[in-house]
Amino acid sequence: MTASGGDSGTGPAFDRSQVHPGWASALAAVEPELAGLERFLADEPGFLPAPDAVLRALRGDPAAVRVLIVGQDPYPTSGHSMGLAFSVAPHVRPLPRSLANIYTELRDDLGIATPAHGDLSAWAEQGVLLLNRVLTVRPSEAGSHRRRGWEAVTEELIRSIVARDPAQPLVVILWGNDAQSLVPLLGGATVISSAHPSPLSARRGFFGSRPFSRANAALAQQGAPPVDWSLGAVDEPHPTLEMLW
Repeated sequence: MTASGGDSGTGPAFDRSQVHPGWASALAAVEPELAGLERFLADEPGFLPAPDAVLRALRGDPAAVRVLIVGQDPYPTSGHSMGLAFSVAPHVRPLPRSLANIYTELRDDLGIATPAHGDLSAWAEQGVLLLNRVLTVRPSEAGSHRRRGWEAVTEELIRSIVARDPAQPLVVILWGNDAQSLVPLLGGATVISSAHPSPLSARRGFFGSRPFSRANAALAQQGAPPVDWSLGAVDEPHPTLEMLW
């Protein structure tokens, strides 16, 4: 059987053609896991996101990553997930509640008006790696592809970021216990932790945690420019200080 990502039709389980060459070494280290995932997904009747979006978080140069935000797995609603953790396709309304809570904290932290869309690509373009621990999911079945091999892949990707030259800036934002279990992999990286932004836990430590201003303060201490966390209309150029990707 040939895998199909949601409504995307038949094709390879995931498309590596747009992955930045800088990730090659990390991916080579987990090639057996990737091969196993390709076999697993080939037998799935459908999965999200579409095959060309599964590795979307890896399109940027790993050398440019300065903030890592770790998610769990893609949104299980067809048409929502687009390969970046917490982000959704520009047309999606209403926004997932976790993302709406992230926007509430963004407003309270930095005074940034709530964006009209849920596409976080502008953050990725500034070196914010939005990486889920698990990169695929069955439609309507949250968590359905956990413990199938993705965790080994994404942990290796994270190790490769942490192992860069210590002079390169890096701030890691971990929301919830699942993400915080990665702390042993992070070495001396600056870590900002809080509860997850989901409706079940946002009021237990996510709201008021000020991750965006704290990340920029940590970047400044490392001699790096801040992230412009504002998100304009998706059809307008994003006003970044410096396009890193």
